[in-house]
Amino acid sequence: MKNTKTALTIISVFALLVLIFSCESLGGVAQVGAALGQAFGVIDEKTADAIAKSGVAISKAFEDITPEQEYYIGRAVGANILSTYKIQTNKPDMLAYVNKICNALVINSPRPEIFNGYHVNILDSDEINAFATSGGHIFITRGLIESSTSEDTLAAVIAHEVSHIQLQHGLKAIKNSRITQALLITGTSAAGAAGNSNISDLVGIFGDSISEVVTTMVTNGYSRTQEYEADSVAMSLMDLAGYEPSSLVDMLKTLEKTQSSHPGGFNKTHPSPTDRITNAQKTVGKYDVPDTRSFRASRYAAVKK
Repeated sequence: MKNTKTALTIISVFALLVLIFSCESLGGVAQVGAALGQAFGVIDEKTADAIAKSGVAISKAFEDITPEQEYYIGRAVGANILSTYKIQTNKPDMLAYVNKICNALVINSPRPEIFNGYHVNILDSDEINAFATSGGHIFITRGLIESSTSEDTLAAVIAHEVSHIQLQHGLKAIKNSRITQALLITGTSAAGAAGNSNISDLVGIFGDSISEVVTTMVTNGYSRTQEYEADSVAMSLMDLAGYEPSSLVDMLKTLEKTQSSHPGGFNKTHPSPTDRITNAQKTVGKYDVPDTRSFRASRYAAVKK
């Protein structure tokens, strides 16, 4: 009983150490602590092994995801999206057009290069929605494109999704889940040590959970704070590319009118357009971009027709 209480106390301390030590050092801290505890006779070998595994799990939760891993995670999410939606194949001019808009936004952005570049695809759906995966995959529904009123409002949609990618919102959601799983493993490890159970297979839970976490993230949408952040960065990206940042507000006003007729999709996975308009209007006034929208009107009309 004494050993179990000691182990649980040490495990709790390691959870707090997440907030104190650098992420990379936690695995080593756990292993050293476990070895010392065993050397001084306060815990047995199985408990020491559990503590060491817990520390490694927590440390693993904070590992940086490489650009290549980021891409393949995003590709897996994209495959999941395409199991529900079909790609629009009969509008090659529109597909080329939205990708040119995307290129104009990212080439002038703080993060113009990622592992396999940014790619926009159009989903053949009346639903008003858009998705961005961690690897640079952007999906916009036909319904959302049809809701746009100018190249700049369409650029606002794409800029918002690019912002999610550049802010790594998807990866942040994955990492939060991995941390939660690490702490869960920590508690399970203590219980396993006390009950003489084999817990070695628990550490591998991270790799199996990432895909599910990202899918859930796309289905449920990002947090309100992240959506507001993406709107703010989107206006900045539009400013850098020469688009009119206030067109984001114009697009949101259009979406506001569609809420009753299109209750799902974008309206399900994002804060209400009304709230986003209020938030965007706090900062849109700081941009002073020459209004060149009229120069883009004819090409927008041509490709949308």
